[in-house]
Amino acid sequence: MTNDTPSALRELQTALSAPLFAGLPGDIAVSFEFFPPKTEKMEETLWDAIGTLAPLEPSFVSVTYGAGGSTRERTHNTVARIARETSIPAAAHLTCVEASREEVDAVARDYWEAGVRHIVALRGDAPDGPGTRFTPHPQGYENAAALVAGLKRIAPFEISVAAYPECHPDSASLEADLDNLRRKFDAGASRAITQFFFEPDTFFRFRDRAAAAGIDAEIVPGLMPVTSFAAVRRMCSLCGTAIPGWLADLFEGLDDHPAARQLVAATLAAELARRLYAGGVRHFHFYTLNRAELSYAICHLLGMRPGGSAASGAPSKGLAA
Repeated sequence: MTNDTPSALRELQTALSAPLFAGLPGDIAVSFEFFPPKTEKMEETLWDAIGTLAPLEPSFVSVTYGAGGSTRERTHNTVARIARETSIPAAAHLTCVEASREEVDAVARDYWEAGVRHIVALRGDAPDGPGTRFTPHPQGYENAAALVAGLKRIAPFEISVAAYPECHPDSASLEADLDNLRRKFDAGASRAITQFFFEPDTFFRFRDRAAAAGIDAEIVPGLMPVTSFAAVRRMCSLCGTAIPGWLADLFEGLDDHPAARQLVAATLAAELARRLYAGGVRHFHFYTLNRAELSYAICHLLGMRPGGSAASGAPSKGLAA
């Protein structure tokens, strides 16, 4: 027996006495993003998803807004129905793209009258697609900070805005991107939700840079479970999100195995959330792509249960312990 055997035995005993898996301690909040349905079948899928995730008592759910206002009516109808028929706080996305201030203001007033009190205010993408420069409408809001200020003049909305841990593709630098984020908060934003990313250090470095730039508001990490690696690769190329080599390796060979792909995606997203939790994060925003079961499974792995209860036997401290 070598001199290091006692130490090895202690490590083995510690490993065997620890639970195989432990959820987070029950002090987390989640929110979910959906997109408005295009068909009756998609609408049925969306409402099934909302019904599945509602028992987890999300802080809010948001509904996206198509480029150039292309889903304006569908977004409004979906958000208004959530506000009318459920107890979940509903947030509507609103952009500056191809609309005058008067048109955008009218949409915001319609939301307020429908009982919607939360707006996700975004500049929006150039309507002509990737690689084209965003040009504000001549009578429109020039950027998200101006949109936030305009919304605050209309009503006391709760406002979320976007943040980009790896820098917005249109920004000249990380510093310019942070300056833009600070202007959104100065205009009245309540919180920022980040673009999706795949490594915890990406978020932590961004959070540190934001704090150093004087931003002390809430920054919520946006998590994108990988339902299709090819689709995620396309989205990453548009928004500037880096794809780690290990992520490509994980999903290699799973194109024809959707069930296996979902198992890998759920495990990966839950582990990312657990590591973010260890760094102090307590609110997670999920880009669901209107697929409820995957987001539900991730939340279950994190210890969430219907009715807001934590998993039985969850430890009193999380990964930071």
